[in-house]
Amino acid sequence: MSSLWLLIVGLAMLAGGYLLYSRFLAGRVYRLDPEFTTPAHELRDGVDFVPTNKYVLWGHHFTSVAGAAPIVGPAVAVIWGWLPAFLWVTLGTVFFAGMHDLGALWASVRNRGRSMGMLSGRYIGARGRNLFLVVIYLLLLMVVAAFAVVIKNLLLSTPSAVIPAWGAIVVALVVGQMIYRWGVSLLLTTVLGVAALYGLILLGDAYPITLPDPVLGMSPATFWILTLFVYAGIASLLPVWVLLQPRDYINGVQLFVGLAILYGATLLSAPDVVAPAVNDQVPAGTPGLLPLLFVTIACGAISGFHGMVSSGTSSKQLDGEDDARFVGYFGAVGEGLLALGAIIAATAGYATLADWQAVYTAFNEGGVAAFVQGGGSIINAGLGIPASLSATILATMAVLFAATTMDTGVRLQRFVVQEIGEVLGLRVGKYLATGIVLVIAVGLTFSAGAGGDGGMRIWPLFGTTNQLLASLTLAIVAVMLMRKGRNPLPALVPLAFVFVMAFWAAILQLGTLRDSGDWLLLGIDVVIILAAVWVGLEAVLAMRDARRRPVETDEDDRRALEDVGS
Repeated sequence: MSSLWLLIVGLAMLAGGYLLYSRFLAGRVYRLDPEFTTPAHELRDGVDFVPTNKYVLWGHHFTSVAGAAPIVGPAVAVIWGWLPAFLWVTLGTVFFAGMHDLGALWASVRNRGRSMGMLSGRYIGARGRNLFLVVIYLLLLMVVAAFAVVIKNLLLSTPSAVIPAWGAIVVALVVGQMIYRWGVSLLLTTVLGVAALYGLILLGDAYPITLPDPVLGMSPATFWILTLFVYAGIASLLPVWVLLQPRDYINGVQLFVGLAILYGATLLSAPDVVAPAVNDQVPAGTPGLLPLLFVTIACGAISGFHGMVSSGTSSKQLDGEDDARFVGYFGAVGEGLLALGAIIAATAGYATLADWQAVYTAFNEGGVAAFVQGGGSIINAGLGIPASLSATILATMAVLFAATTMDTGVRLQRFVVQEIGEVLGLRVGKYLATGIVLVIAVGLTFSAGAGGDGGMRIWPLFGTTNQLLASLTLAIVAVMLMRKGRNPLPALVPLAFVFVMAFWAAILQLGTLRDSGDWLLLGIDVVIILAAVWVGLEAVLAMRDARRRPVETDEDDRRALEDVGS
């Protein structure tokens, strides 16, 4: 089958979701009000609360939620065949992810930019809030530590990505000044920023950088890990407009250029999908499609991490509430487009079925490497771009997206630590909170040795934790809708489906961890399951209570804002 069918049908479904379903959600369910005063204006401080052009904010939001996950998940999940992955990405993006991301953004904006963890205190209860914060912190720890390992491995395996990966920071700093200080038009800034990024990619391809061993008394792996955490800590403390926001925006545009290159090459070369639609000859040891498909592909279908970004940083920068549809829902669509590209690259980027099977010899054998290799082949065949440069483009894309998620993750963890301190009656400053975050994350990353691969130790729990968190976020959104007398079904249907699949996967994982004797992960998994069940039960009680309460108005929201988190 030609990959053109996947591309055309996938694009049509995602476009239809944004043009039709997101309009329904914005107008009939969330009822976005352009006159509502957003936290960015009400609490403007020039550091975290900054009213932002919706296109720039979309770039920040999209690249923060994307990371490497919408590449890794689909490129692994195609081991079960391209059809299940394709259906989950497209339908999940339209009816699950878009609704979830837009809902989390709207809920936080209506509560002065508070995180979903703190909102659970108002809508579910104090016990639910405390457990919610624990799950959020563990999830963010997984993201930060694991993505540091992903970036380190890409910098070591693709030295041509080193110059563009670090040079992008300088580009972002200049872009921030152009937008906020020098008054340069956004269009000109975008063109110059993207041109600079691709100039760095060409430079990196011509001059790959391989670090000596040792470097400053450390192995290259150790050096990259420590450098990444120092960068993430600094980036998380700077005002969002200085680095985080412009870096994410220009990376978002760069990604769409990269996707245009991949999609254009697919249109021109029309490679055949060599992977089976449903693979009935999976390698030995591959887990069953149900329920693992729905936790293997998280980002790209629905992801609890998105709710953390929506309520952690994006809600503090939303200029007008009506911008939430573009930032939240279209941010999810952008990630769906990336996941679609990953599916095409990982299934049509190989000459024969035997070549594809040689890569997919075991579960988790796909991922970024399959995306870079397969996508590079398609770009080379369709556009004639040299294979090495094609690989550099895709590897740089993966590094930049993983880095933006990592620095956003550190910033979000800082917020969570401060919120936990608030619950305990302690005032934790941003520098102390950031230090706590970095010490724990670095400790986990080096827990397996100087190679810095310890960050992957708790990563097996990410999929189930992430999806359980998504269902709990949807529970808060559903309670809000019920209190306002609105239709909760757009939230309840994905909530029920995702919770069942994630809980099923978590229970199966208990057996796997028990058999492997990994008692640390087993204990963490038990804590996560118990916390999710407890919060879920509290949410059910809150939904029952919401049906008995008088319908809340916007004025009720304003009066309750001071009590959020209490």
